[in-house]
Amino acid sequence: MAETATTTHSLATASGLLIGTTAACMGAGAVIGGAAGSWGIGLLCGAIVGIPASIAVVYKVYTGPGTQ
Repeated sequence: MAETATTTHSLATASGLLIGTTAACMGAGAVIGGAAGSWGIGLLCGAIVGIPASIAVVYKVYTGPGTQ
């Protein structure tokens, strides 16, 4: 019989990490953009950076130690 991998993480964990990381990057982008003169452009840049960053965070959490 094949062994199945068990994890303590759920889909809610993944979605929370995705939303939280993207929102944090967007907030930081808006603050930096506001200081530079255009919070809208900063917000957009934060979203562009935040999407791959959030995917990297979820990947790191789900493939880190203790996920077997």
